[in-house]
Amino acid sequence: MTLEEARKLAEKLREEINYHNYRYYVLNDPVISDEEYDQLMHRLLELEEKFPELVTPDSPTQRVGAPPREGFATVTHSIPMLSLQDARNEEEIREFDARTKRFLNLPPDAIIEYVAEPKFDGLSCEIVYRDGRFTLASTRGDGVVGEDVTPNVRTIRPVPMRFVKKEGVPGYLEVRGEVLMRREDFEKLNQELIKKGEKPFANPRNAAAGSLRQLDPNITASRPLDFVAWGVGLVEGVELETHWETLAMLEELGFKVSTPRRLCQSIDQVIEFYRELEEERDLFPYELDGMVIKVNSLELWERLGTTARSPRWALAAKFKPRQRTTRILDVVYNVGRTGTITPVAVLDPVEVGGVIVSRASLHNFDEVKRLDVRMGDTVLVQRAGDVIPEVVTVIKEKRTGREKPIHPPEECPVCGAQAVKEGAYYKCVNISCPAKLVQAIKHFASRRAMDIEGLGGKTAELLVERGLVKDLSDIYYLEKKDLLGLPGFAEKSAQNLIEAIERSKNPTLARFIYALGIPNVGEYTAQVLARHFGSWEILSRASLPELLEIKGIGPETARSVVSFFQEARNRQTVERMFQAGLKPKEEVQPKESPLAGKVVVFTGALSSMTRDEAKALVEELGGTVSNSVSRKTDLVVVGENPGSKYQRAQQLGIKTLKEEEFLKLTGRA
Repeated sequence: MTLEEARKLAEKLREEINYHNYRYYVLNDPVISDEEYDQLMHRLLELEEKFPELVTPDSPTQRVGAPPREGFATVTHSIPMLSLQDARNEEEIREFDARTKRFLNLPPDAIIEYVAEPKFDGLSCEIVYRDGRFTLASTRGDGVVGEDVTPNVRTIRPVPMRFVKKEGVPGYLEVRGEVLMRREDFEKLNQELIKKGEKPFANPRNAAAGSLRQLDPNITASRPLDFVAWGVGLVEGVELETHWETLAMLEELGFKVSTPRRLCQSIDQVIEFYRELEEERDLFPYELDGMVIKVNSLELWERLGTTARSPRWALAAKFKPRQRTTRILDVVYNVGRTGTITPVAVLDPVEVGGVIVSRASLHNFDEVKRLDVRMGDTVLVQRAGDVIPEVVTVIKEKRTGREKPIHPPEECPVCGAQAVKEGAYYKCVNISCPAKLVQAIKHFASRRAMDIEGLGGKTAELLVERGLVKDLSDIYYLEKKDLLGLPGFAEKSAQNLIEAIERSKNPTLARFIYALGIPNVGEYTAQVLARHFGSWEILSRASLPELLEIKGIGPETARSVVSFFQEARNRQTVERMFQAGLKPKEEVQPKESPLAGKVVVFTGALSSMTRDEAKALVEELGGTVSNSVSRKTDLVVVGENPGSKYQRAQQLGIKTLKEEEFLKLTGRA
C-alpha cells in the first residue's frame, strides 16, 4: 500500500469512526455492534502504526490520553465567559423580565422571546474549532483567563473531533458548554476509588472538575465524562440571529445540546417550564441546580450588553436548595484577606445534597441577629446554589433553654486587635494582621497578579511569622540573607526568589491594580480601570463621579476604589514599592486613540493579522469588539469575502473601512 492510498483509507476510517461516535455518544442510537466498531478502530491503529506520518491530532486514536504535563498553560477567552446573575424565586424571574424591558425602553406588556434550558451543575469549558476540527480547549477559569485542557478534553468521547456537518459550517467557532458526569457514573467511580483506598469525590460536579483538571490526560481518559454545549463565543463564517438558532446549529455540527429546552413567548411560559424542571430535577441523569433563561434575539443581546460581572440578557433561575436540620455545636470566626470577620457555625455533621456538611456560614452579625441564632440551636441548613453551606432558619420549637447567644467579637481572633463594625460586618483594624497579610501576599504574588514564582502560601506564612514582611511593600526590600535563614531555603532557591521579585517590578498597570486586592476589583475590572486612566497617578486621583461614568463600573466598585486611595496606609505601602523600583507600565490613554470608546465589528477574512490579534489591537486602543452589527456599532472593518454584517452596516449607515484603511487608522500601516 502506497502512502497516498494509506492516507485516503485512514481518512475514510476516521470519518466512519467519528460518525459512529456521534451515533453512540450523542444520539445514543448506535447502528453497528461494539465488535464492528472495535474492528474499525483496530484497522486505523494498524494503519497509523505502519505510517506514523498519518497520525493527526483529531484522529479518534488520540483520545486515549497523552504524556503527563508539568502544569496548565493559560488561555485568554476572546469574549469573557461571564457568570450569570441569580434568581431564587419566581418573583425575581419576573423582575428580570421587567428589568430587561425597562433597559430596552419597552412597555411592560411587550413580548420578549426567551429560551429556557436546564442549568447543569458541572465545569464550564470552551472548545475552539478551526475549519471544523477540534483545536483548543480551556476551562472558564475566572471568566477572562482559563486553563489549557486540550489533551484532556480530547479524551471526552461526546466531544466531536470534527463537525458531523460539512457544508455551511463556521470556519472558526468557540463552543461553550459543561463538562459533566452522570449520577450513576459518579457513584461507580467513587466505589472504585474507595476500593483502591483513595478519597472519593463529594459530588458529581467535583468529580467532573477533578477529572478534567488532571495533569495526566490518561487519568481524564479513564473517567466517564460527558459534554453538553449551551452556547458559543466567537463565530466566523456564519451569521446567527437567535440563541435558538445557535443551539440548533450546534446539534447539526454533532454536539449534545441542552435538553429539554423550550422557546417561550412570554415570562409566564418561562415560569411554567421552570416549575416543570424543578419538579422533575431528580429524573435527570445529571445534577441540575436551576434553569438558564436567555433572551432569544442576538441583536437584543447587543443592545442589552453586560455589566462587569454578568450579561443583562441572561439569568440563572436557581431551584430551591436541598435542606437538612442539624444542631450548632459552636461558633468560630474566620478572618478574610480584607480583614472581614465572618461567624461560622460548627455543626453536628449532616449530609446535604450528597455532601457531608460540618460547618456553615452565618454571613455576618446582622444575619445572626435577624435569625436570632444561638449556640446549641437546632437549625435548617442548605447548600446555597447547592454549593456553599449556610444556616437558613432556627427551629425555635426545639430550644431547651440551654442555648447561648452569639456575640460579635470585640477583637480579632487572629491578632487581638480591635474589631470595628463596618456596615453589616466586623473588621480587624490592624493592617499587619497576619491573617490578612498572608492571604494578601499570596494574592499579590499569584501568577495572574505580579507572578512572583516561589512566593506561595508556605513562604508567605514564613515571611510573616518571622517578621520579614509586615506589609506588602516589604516584599521589595527582602535580601538574599533574609531568606537563607528560613526553612527550605538554600543558596539557589533564595537567589531564585530574589530574582523573581526583581522581575516583577515592571508589571502592566492592570496586573498591578489586580494584585493589590482592592475589594470588588477583579482582573476584568482592573483592565477596565487601566485602559481608562492609563497611569497609576491619574487613577489614584479619580473621584467617585469619574469612576461612575466608566462603562462596567458600578457604585460598589467605585466606592471601593475611592476608599482604597483614601486610606493613608495603602498610599504609603504603594509609595514604598515605587521607591524600591516598582514601576507599572502605562497604558495607551483612550483619549489619544481614534478607537477610544468605539464599538468595532469585523467581517470577512483579514490578511495582515488574525481575528484575535485584531481584537487585541482594538482593545489596546480603548475600543471594544462586537460579534454583530447593531445601532450601537461605530465602525465595521471589511476583509475579504465579507458576510451579511457588511450589508447590515450599509443598511444602518454605519461607517465601514477596508483592512488597509483600518491599519492606517490604528497606525499599523
